[in-house]
Amino acid sequence: MYHEKLPYLPPILFNIEDCLKVSEDVEALNILLCTCTYILGKAPPALDSDIFTSIFSILKTSRRTRPNMQRNHISDPNEPFPKPQALASATTTHSQSRFRISTRKLPISKSGTIDALTEKIGIPMPEMIFGDNVVGIEHVPSGWSLNFNTPDALDAVDKTDRHMLKVAYARDWESTREGTTQGIKEVVKPYDWSYSTTYTGSIEASAMQFAPTDKVIPIELLKRRDPILFFDEVMLYESELDDNGISIFSVKVRVHEKRMLLLCRLFMRLDNVVLRIRDTRVYVDFETDEVIREYSAQEETYEKVKRKLLMSGRLPDDITIALRDPNVLAPLLPLVEHRAEALNPSA
Repeated sequence: MYHEKLPYLPPILFNIEDCLKVSEDVEALNILLCTCTYILGKAPPALDSDIFTSIFSILKTSRRTRPNMQRNHISDPNEPFPKPQALASATTTHSQSRFRISTRKLPISKSGTIDALTEKIGIPMPEMIFGDNVVGIEHVPSGWSLNFNTPDALDAVDKTDRHMLKVAYARDWESTREGTTQGIKEVVKPYDWSYSTTYTGSIEASAMQFAPTDKVIPIELLKRRDPILFFDEVMLYESELDDNGISIFSVKVRVHEKRMLLLCRLFMRLDNVVLRIRDTRVYVDFETDEVIREYSAQEETYEKVKRKLLMSGRLPDDITIALRDPNVLAPLLPLVEHRAEALNPSA
């Protein structure tokens, strides 16, 4: 009888045989496995670790030999979340003219989803990803749709070393190692770890595609104080870049009676190195069904932006705040890329 040596285990675990008896109980099995895992990592050295190891092995084997066993304990990283009803309840839809606009917002993805995305996309994931969040625009009569989702956004991150950035202290580190860093020019990471995606939305390959255009989004019309019929903001992912800055990718959508604007923005700040803003704007004219998509990329060195903020008369604390606000920074960053496209799903 082992229960005298197992003060942390529930009374149901009196001996090894009892483990086998309760192994048919899925919920109890999950609880016991979690408990044994905790004890193996936390138990005092005086306790007989062989006993814990034996119980742990039996429980783990019991789970592994039941491939169809439902695992839905809240501590399970592979818990089937979100369920269909959760997806439905998290989705908000607004119809305007012949278009339907929808947004879905759910909590941060669990480790099971993150691991699956890491394997599929081939790069480590940001600290916070919202893998089930999505913003969609659909032209109902034709079925044409454009959506913004996290997996596709991360898949558009550069997976090579062509656009590597090095953190601000890399140069200091190199200078302390005389003769050993001649060939080291970048921090070695096999992907763009700033997550500076070039994603502009997803369209079915068989659907109508955007074509280059000279048209521009009518900003003056959008500046009018027309009533906002629908507004939402959806986060897709965020990273603190190993405590060296921030990289945020989010989508905002605003709907008026005759038009709408979607803004998908990447804001990346690598402290003491560089700042980037990459915007995708989608404008829909509800009267003509025309859709215009504009992509713009802005970039400037951290030092130059900080100098511009200082010359504007801001105090040090105000500069720190400004460096976190892409709306303040956007007018200070030079435009390095711009393109416009358009289509009309009614055509």
